[in-house]
Amino acid sequence: MTPPDERIWSLFKRHWQHTLTYWSVFFSFGLCIAFLGPTILDLRCQTQSTLQQITWVFFSQQFFLLVGSSLGGLFKKSLLSSLSALLCSTLVISIVFAVIPLCYHVVLLSVALAIAGLSMGVIDTIANRQLVKLYQKDSATFLQALHFFIGLGALVSPLVADPFLADDSCVLGANLTANSSSSSPDLEHLRSSLAGQGAVSGNISQYPLHTEGMVITRVSYAFWIMALINLPVPAAVLALMFHERLLFCPRSSPPLLDKNSSSRKSHSLDDEGHGSLFGCCHPAKIRGHPASFFLIHALGGAILFITDGIIGSYAGFVYTYAVSPPLLMGHKTAGCLDSIFWAAITIGRLASIYLSYKCSAPKLLTFSLVGVIVTQCLLMIFYTSCEFLFIGTCVLGLCISSVFPSVLAFTEDILEYKGCATTVLVTCASTGEMMLQLLTGIVIHSQGSYAFLLCCTVASFTSFCLFLLFLFARHIHTNLYTDPSEDTEMTEKPKTDSS
Repeated sequence: MTPPDERIWSLFKRHWQHTLTYWSVFFSFGLCIAFLGPTILDLRCQTQSTLQQITWVFFSQQFFLLVGSSLGGLFKKSLLSSLSALLCSTLVISIVFAVIPLCYHVVLLSVALAIAGLSMGVIDTIANRQLVKLYQKDSATFLQALHFFIGLGALVSPLVADPFLADDSCVLGANLTANSSSSSPDLEHLRSSLAGQGAVSGNISQYPLHTEGMVITRVSYAFWIMALINLPVPAAVLALMFHERLLFCPRSSPPLLDKNSSSRKSHSLDDEGHGSLFGCCHPAKIRGHPASFFLIHALGGAILFITDGIIGSYAGFVYTYAVSPPLLMGHKTAGCLDSIFWAAITIGRLASIYLSYKCSAPKLLTFSLVGVIVTQCLLMIFYTSCEFLFIGTCVLGLCISSVFPSVLAFTEDILEYKGCATTVLVTCASTGEMMLQLLTGIVIHSQGSYAFLLCCTVASFTSFCLFLLFLFARHIHTNLYTDPSEDTEMTEKPKTDSS
């Protein structure tokens, strides 16, 4: 029996080009998901719109990311269709980066970001699904690495944008004599509030920013640089298509799994599984599986709905909480919290690459979810401590970082890589990130900033309870129910590369 680390390395050497390509498209995803917050005020100046108008671009991107996550499951028939969708999506992201400086109206900017969000959703579903199909029972380690690249891209784009952001008001009034020294602190506070998509929590109309006058901004250079940084990604997808001879011989698509896998098995994976979200509800699929099969889908999706919602809510409102009573933290200090949180998530996913093949998925998820609960409870207990808010933010990011890839790999493993698990889970995660941010913002607006910690703590307990139900449903599915068609397929399954 080959040791786990040697088997993982052997699998990676066999599929290194596919793997690096899927990792690179998630870097593109991360680039696109993190640029909007830091640049939103400069884009407001560029479009000469109000703050209320410009915040709609957040919704535009998030909503179409959700739509793209569902539609990504449609590209499932062959490796050609999946890689073609990734090529188009990553190329569209570069084009959107290049076009954003030319969008001088908020409606045009919203359309551009909707197109980017659609591409991001397609990337999210396809890259996760292809890695799961490629590595199957060994996919957890590679999924952790995949999601590390989101964090890497999310760290790069703000660094690229920062030198080109306006220090003062970038739209001067008609008299061209804006008092930059007095407006700068408000702009810094406002930029940090908007960076986490938390504008709904406060009265943003209190900031008297000009919409008419001379526009002074250099943010266009940041977007053009990001467009160039992203261009190697579609080039990598194109190189993979050339390597697989899909550009000239589209009819002879090579098997995505290892050479020892039968063609019938590959056909089964493509035709039966990983379809669109709505294709999962087809009567022919429903009749062939026990109730536990769908319960596992529902519980896995609910866990990711809540945990990704916690990530979105915490990143969105931790700044608002820090600058409000009782902490009353300075704007510059509080502005570091969001960056620390995302850096901790990135580091946590890097560490989880090692942990995912040393620990089983249930153990890693139990440790992660309990860590999230304990951290949230301690944040509520020490709610007056600025120092502990920084410590808690870092620990929370480390604990919650591995949940999404671990749940995805664990669910697919339980369901024997059939059904629509990847599409359902990715879509639920995107929905939760959008909806829980909105709900948390409404609660904060009506009940005060402390409700932010309460919402996240309640969500943490709920996610752990759902995980316990998930383990119970897994026990029922694997021990009490038997699908004859699945048993037949399992007995015919060829040996894996573990020998």
